Amino acid sequence: MKRGLKWDGEDSSSTSGGSMEPCKRGRLLEEEPEDVTSNWVCLPQEILLHIFQYLPLLDRAYASQVCRVWNHAFHMPELWRCFEFELNQPASSYLKATHPDLIKQIIKRHSNHLQYVSFKVDSSTESAEAACDILSQLVNCSLKTLGLISTARPSFMELPKSHFISALTVVFVNSKSLSSLKIDDTPVDDPSLKVLVANNSDTLKLLKMSSCPHVSPAGILCVADQCHGLRELALNYHLLSDELLLALSSEKHVHLEHLRIDVVSENPGQTHFHSIKKSSWDAMVRHSPKFNLVMYFFLYEDEFGPFFRYEIPVTHLYFGRSVSKDVLGRVGMTCPRLVELVVCANGLRPLDEELIRIAERCQQLSAIGLGECEVSCSAFVEFVKMCGRRLSQLSIMEEVLIPDHKYNLDEIHWEVSKHLGRVWFPDMMPTCTGLEHSSHWLDHLRRGTRPGRPLL
Repeated sequence: MKRGLKWDGEDSSSTSGGSMEPCKRGRLLEEEPEDVTSNWVCLPQEILLHIFQYLPLLDRAYASQVCRVWNHAFHMPELWRCFEFELNQPASSYLKATHPDLIKQIIKRHSNHLQYVSFKVDSSTESAEAACDILSQLVNCSLKTLGLISTARPSFMELPKSHFISALTVVFVNSKSLSSLKIDDTPVDDPSLKVLVANNSDTLKLLKMSSCPHVSPAGILCVADQCHGLRELALNYHLLSDELLLALSSEKHVHLEHLRIDVVSENPGQTHFHSIKKSSWDAMVRHSPKFNLVMYFFLYEDEFGPFFRYEIPVTHLYFGRSVSKDVLGRVGMTCPRLVELVVCANGLRPLDEELIRIAERCQQLSAIGLGECEVSCSAFVEFVKMCGRRLSQLSIMEEVLIPDHKYNLDEIHWEVSKHLGRVWFPDMMPTCTGLEHSSHWLDHLRRGTRPGRPLL
């Protein structure tokens, strides 16, 4: 049955083949009493709602045209608490976009029902402007989560700063109960964060704002000082400070669960990286002994001077550019809490000693990925033997392993499998294995891109 899709929310049952007036329903019950159980119009509302929750939006829209009952179910508030606006320009994106008429109806009829909202926009300025236009109209909403996602280059950064801030503060002021905010690659600034804190300090638990150049260390410190329930935080390294760590470690602050830091250099030799005191990290560990510290390094080899000079409580460590043997050796000496390590590239000098040191010192290591590196087969077997079955993820490219007098490539998988307690083979190419941190991470890091993040 073909019919045009309408987003105007009007009852289309009078024109749909599935509609039934009360008199017709009565005749149907008299003529076919044995089929009364198949009369979907008589389904209890709670069951109909449960069914609609499993339908994609487009299918729900088609179903809403069957009859008045189903049209009413389409507009039940429970179905509009969670929504993702997909804003794409046909000329620049192949991705589907949320129908403009549907957006109008959401603003008109369901804005006060929205609680969990995200915007997925393409690289065009027009799509980012459309997102801001929607945000500015959410004056009757009380959002719990908000995410702004750029699927390509950060399109929100192309907008006038005042236009973006004006739209965002509408949500900050009216929500009052925002618990999760993801605004990476946006022109958010310190004053807008103060508005966020003033209206949502008691409820904010997650803040993800990497690559926000208009935010200063003082701005993020204001959030940590006031939002004592903050459990997850993601930001660039230039916003990290001793004062921030001490604020997160105060007695009035809850235990932090995840802290993600992006350490990024765009211009070799032109970016200055400050040092964080060991005492600040120690205070963080004492206050939140189980927190995950996730660090992504996109640096050039001569920029690692301030890092890994003393013990640091990092748990998940990713190197997106070539990293020297010296730095990896320091990782083994200074990262005793390390759980996961991914190295995109190292060069042509074998990492035998460095891997052995990491196996000795990092007793919690359970996942490792190596890309354009070199390790002798004997050293690799020794590394696996020392780590044993706690290595739940072992993603090593085949070209990383260098045959020696003890093992060749045909033999090594048997020896490694024996120590792991499961069948293992080196990767032939970067592919996604179903775990977040496998060899597809190496592919992304090698190309300088960053796939979906762990933990945060």
